[in-house]
Amino acid sequence: MLDWIKNINKEYPDFWKAYLAKFETKSNRYVVLSTETTGLNPKKDVVLSFGAFGVVNDVIKIGDNFEVVILQYKYLHDNGLSNEFLIESKLPKLAEPQAMQALVEYIGNSVLVGHRIHFDIELINEALEKMSCGKLKNEALDIEIMHQKYLDVTNKSFSIEDMVKHYKLPLSEKNSASDDAYAIGLLFLKLKTLLGFK
Repeated sequence: MLDWIKNINKEYPDFWKAYLAKFETKSNRYVVLSTETTGLNPKKDVVLSFGAFGVVNDVIKIGDNFEVVILQYKYLHDNGLSNEFLIESKLPKLAEPQAMQALVEYIGNSVLVGHRIHFDIELINEALEKMSCGKLKNEALDIEIMHQKYLDVTNKSFSIEDMVKHYKLPLSEKNSASDDAYAIGLLFLKLKTLLGFK
């Protein structure tokens, strides 16, 4: 049977149906998203934490934020990794399905912004697939690609730190998903202005 016919008849979880319904209208909200992961292979690796902020009318809304640590005990145990990070963190802790649902409800139909955001989306889509959901429908903007476009280079990659230094933005001493998300937000607003897009 064709995939699209299967998808039409598929019974999605209620939260996913509510998410899909939001795309009947366009959002003026961006969500800057950062993830901490166990590695760079979307098929094998998993998300350990999310940090995100809403951006509306060129303002990072500190009160519009999302932070969660994902309990990935099985992955860490199977790979002989320490779960000290999970135990030590003071952030809310959720199992992966609950964390993914909370993230989807948080982002809604916003445009996602990140550093190498397509990798983050791939990891999220892998987790959503296990929950009988579809793939994220949000538009996505990558600050590294925006920076390359501004510099007119395509053969060089840039870390968040490289770009923060380049634009002389404040650099956080901490290194959490939320700190990275805030830095991504600052870079996004700077690049949005420099590239002249609304």
